[in-house]
Amino acid sequence: MTSTLSRPAGTAAPSHHLPTRLRPADLLRLTDQTASDVLDGRHDDVLPEYWDREKRWATRLHFDDDVDVWLISWTPDESTDLHDHAGSLGALTVLSGALTEYRWTGSQLRARTLEEGDQASFPLGWVHDVVRSSSRVVTSEPTLSVHAYSPPLTAMSYYEVTDSRSLKRTKTVLTDGGAA
Repeated sequence: MTSTLSRPAGTAAPSHHLPTRLRPADLLRLTDQTASDVLDGRHDDVLPEYWDREKRWATRLHFDDDVDVWLISWTPDESTDLHDHAGSLGALTVLSGALTEYRWTGSQLRARTLEEGDQASFPLGWVHDVVRSSSRVVTSEPTLSVHAYSPPLTAMSYYEVTDSRSLKRTKTVLTDGGAA
């Protein structure tokens, strides 16, 4: 049974409600556990026979009504482009290699490097670009990360930074189970 909270007449419902029962900490725990599962070989059946060194690769490892979880490879010189995750919260854990995230702060892009074992979470409205970190020595080993989105990812909007230092949405893509 759901309880109803009463509020004074004429007041709006709180705007802090999230579109999911999961919180960023839940998604971080999930990406960390899934990363361990990948490293322990529990997802070997979905891994490619060889790692493409020129094109990103992604596969969905889990999907239900609350969350979808992705394993993503990263290659040099490819990025996700500046984007958001529509109405989904997100989190990631870096399995191998390192990623650089360029996050929009409201007036500029701020960079941070996430190395093997590092985690990050993304609240609603987070706009960022993610690339394989160029600060790492390039090896034949893939850069891999596990990502979780709740509710499951359904769309991504892409942006460009304008001359007036604001964001302009350039397109929105429905993901419908496509690559994260």
